[in-house]
Amino acid sequence: MKDRSKRPPQQRSGAAKSAGAPRRPRPDRTFREDRPEKAGAAHAKPRPDEAVKVGRVEPQAASEPLALRSGALPREAVPVILESTGVGDFHLIDSGHGLKLEQYGPYRIVRPEAQALWPPALPAHVWEKADAIFTGDTDEDGMGRWRFSREALGETWPLNLLGVDFHGRFTAFRHVGVFPEQIAHWTWMKSVIEASDRPLKVLNLFGYTGVASLVAAAAGAEVTHVDASKKAIGWARENQALSRLEKAPIRWICEDAMKFIQREERRGSRYDIILTDPPKFGRGPNGEVWQLFDHLPQMLATCREILAPKPKGLVLTAYSIRASFYAIHELMRETMRGRNGLVESGELVLREAGLDGKTPARALSTSLFSRWTPL
Repeated sequence: MKDRSKRPPQQRSGAAKSAGAPRRPRPDRTFREDRPEKAGAAHAKPRPDEAVKVGRVEPQAASEPLALRSGALPREAVPVILESTGVGDFHLIDSGHGLKLEQYGPYRIVRPEAQALWPPALPAHVWEKADAIFTGDTDEDGMGRWRFSREALGETWPLNLLGVDFHGRFTAFRHVGVFPEQIAHWTWMKSVIEASDRPLKVLNLFGYTGVASLVAAAAGAEVTHVDASKKAIGWARENQALSRLEKAPIRWICEDAMKFIQREERRGSRYDIILTDPPKFGRGPNGEVWQLFDHLPQMLATCREILAPKPKGLVLTAYSIRASFYAIHELMRETMRGRNGLVESGELVLREAGLDGKTPARALSTSLFSRWTPL
């Protein structure tokens, strides 16, 4: 995550003010809260990366260039588009002019979205009825402020996805505690766990608020959740209680992800499914520095080593990076060289679903992904 000072909110300029753009209401209440860092690796970063305190920095150990593995490359499927039209309490209503209008339970929310280059499909008066609007820095790692068009809303509210209850929360980094494009991965994981004839072990790296961990546990898996942020772990535990999964076999680990998986490799620990969702840049609980392009090859290589003898899958998601999905696709294939299987790579997209949540329209790309599964 980038070091930066908190900056006062700014009004959007440019596209959002152009003719035809939905006008933002002039709310009378505001709410602001520092959000927990997303962590899980030497990186406390919930997407987008979060401001951190300047202090002693312990650089992540330099990754040595990986040697070419022997064996055949896995089969491949590219490009693959994993699409979510919404499920449970979430769906994307509309998007355009650098904004997106979403439904999270009872609330309609407007947030910046740089990839929404087109004009909104719905009229301005629909956008003006949003319950909460994020204003401020439109950069991915910028802080800002929530404005409420009618009355100030509570800090948290209940949400449900895939049968799991959790808290939505208005954070100073535009996020609300869940990344719904991941529904595609979670649905796949849930079906694999439920179809297995044995209990599966799931490792969730950079687990943030724990929704994926709870989906896995509710499906019957033993889960290890790793995040470098104490705040994120605390939020995840709140979600566990809200989902009535206090007795579920979940280990909550507050630690740097690289250090954790390297120790797991030494211990001989093995996992059937590994989810990894690293930031592009961040810091861990002891100031460790993480750079995606520097450390991702070693992270995936270590993940390979801690996969079970008969694993079910390794999933990588990458946000906010200037790269083609082919970059992580070829890295994943090289990482899994000699283990056969299939590598599918492409993009995660959210499909607009209209006011009723049932009217598919345009697709909004959110992130890159690569997934290895055995054949």
